[in-house]
Amino acid sequence: MVEKFLPNIVPLSQSILKKIIQPGDFVVDATAGNGYDTLFLAELVGPSGKVYSFDIQSKAISNTKTLLIKNELYERVKLLQKGHEKIDTEVVKGIKVVMFNIGYLPGSDKSIKTQHENTLLALQKSLKLISVGGMISIVIYTGHAGGLEEARAIEGYVNNLCYKQFDVVKINNLNKKNPPYLIFIQKLSEKEDKYEKRTSKKNT
Repeated sequence: MVEKFLPNIVPLSQSILKKIIQPGDFVVDATAGNGYDTLFLAELVGPSGKVYSFDIQSKAISNTKTLLIKNELYERVKLLQKGHEKIDTEVVKGIKVVMFNIGYLPGSDKSIKTQHENTLLALQKSLKLISVGGMISIVIYTGHAGGLEEARAIEGYVNNLCYKQFDVVKINNLNKKNPPYLIFIQKLSEKEDKYEKRTSKKNT
């Protein structure tokens, strides 16, 4: 058996975010799911930090709560049974990281999944809420119904972000069918350079 050195998408996302998140930070899990990203974030922010974890499904909130209690980290997290597009009703400006893992809840009803309109709205709001130097990670799945449309909507939006204000990177596995892939967005500046944005669009 050959030892694999290239990490899978989710561990890769976590390995990069570990370099950014510090004890005391405020962070967001925009898609709680079964709670593993929320747990990861809670371990990093420490007792003085806070994780805001969103999901529309009661099962996801329940699963996440159970996992946090088991690991004695529930007090570091605020669980919110609401769509991530409402992030600005719960979170104030200055958060360090927002994690998205879009699609459906594993082991649940596949017809209940993230919708690209809500995801785009949540992403737009997150870009305003994160601090300079902060980061958004988006794990994207295209193998389910509606997944490809959501991926195209997200990429269409982030492709037009001003490169002087945001650094956008896409990481993909090229030789697998419908693999999940990763987009990172790091905020470089608070103020948008509108001239540079117009120039970049004109040259594309």
